[in-house]
Amino acid sequence: MRGTLPLGTVAGIPVRAHWSALGLTVLIVAVLGSIVLPRSVPGLSPRQYWTVAVLAGVLFMVSLLIHELSHAVVARWLGLKTGATTLWILGGYTELESEAKRPRVELAVAAAGPLASLGLGVVAFVAYLFLPKPTLVASATAWLATMNLLLGVFNLLPGAPLDGGRVLHALLWWRLGDVAKADRSAARAGNLLGTTLIAIGLFSTLLQGWLGGLWIVLVGWFIIVQAGQELTVKTARKGLLGLTMREVMTPDPDLAPAWMTIEDLVERVVLNSRQTVFPAVDAEGSPVGFLTLSTLASAPPEYRRATRVSKLATSRRPVRVLAPDDEAARLIERAAMDPLVAVVMDGRRIVGMVTGGDLDRILRQAVLRAR
Repeated sequence: MRGTLPLGTVAGIPVRAHWSALGLTVLIVAVLGSIVLPRSVPGLSPRQYWTVAVLAGVLFMVSLLIHELSHAVVARWLGLKTGATTLWILGGYTELESEAKRPRVELAVAAAGPLASLGLGVVAFVAYLFLPKPTLVASATAWLATMNLLLGVFNLLPGAPLDGGRVLHALLWWRLGDVAKADRSAARAGNLLGTTLIAIGLFSTLLQGWLGGLWIVLVGWFIIVQAGQELTVKTARKGLLGLTMREVMTPDPDLAPAWMTIEDLVERVVLNSRQTVFPAVDAEGSPVGFLTLSTLASAPPEYRRATRVSKLATSRRPVRVLAPDDEAARLIERAAMDPLVAVVMDGRRIVGMVTGGDLDRILRQAVLRAR
């Protein structure tokens, strides 16, 4: 996901925050400081309300992080490869770079997050019972207990891509002995759940106002989209079995030397090429970014004459490098529809590339092959 900020590592797991996570935190603090806390403990100063609201908002984001890290820790403990854990406006997600080979492994990883949230909710509720009342701390603690319990219960709803959908998938996989049937059933459950939430959100909008209802609609729409994408990815992964990068890549792409001026690149390479994306390489042949036709076309003529490729090349993050004999299914790991998805290198030489258009074609062909 673009627009993320690294926050460090926890137990060896990279932790990131998308910019939208800040918006979620601000929204939570605003609701607590202006509505929830003043109503529960009236008559205090605004400074007291906002101080406790900020602390409670931060603690809630920490609880979301614990939820996601629980997935990652259990996955690693059971032998699965994991990537980064990222917080964003709809909570968070953990990248799983390998799939469970047995239903019980998937069940343990899926259930870890909701169980962590339920556990945090119980701990907060017990703490609330022993706190003096009415106080801001007790009110904030009760809110944290409620939100964590709701988070745990909501995530256990049976529909992909929620944790409950993965629990359902694991149970169906164990019961039916057919992972493909479990994939389709979990996706259908996700579509049904998302449609139900959208209907509830629209009804809530009519009765109680647009803010809460709109949020439920957004979550329902997200569930429907993600359920479909998960099914496509799982089906495509089966269709890519046995294929290597050599068989799916665009071979021998035209390159953009980083030391060349934009004008020279256009005249010597771009105008004689059928590509829309050009990997940028340094003097040693290593990829350092990429250029697209649209980027080149938007550069003024005077800029092209005085500017080198290295300055204009996009390099938001390191270009992904794969080998010709790597499994093609590796493209699905952290797949992103960027103009340049990956380059394929044989030793120190680029022998192929996969663009966003290539990836779309590869996935569609893989789905057809699997079916």
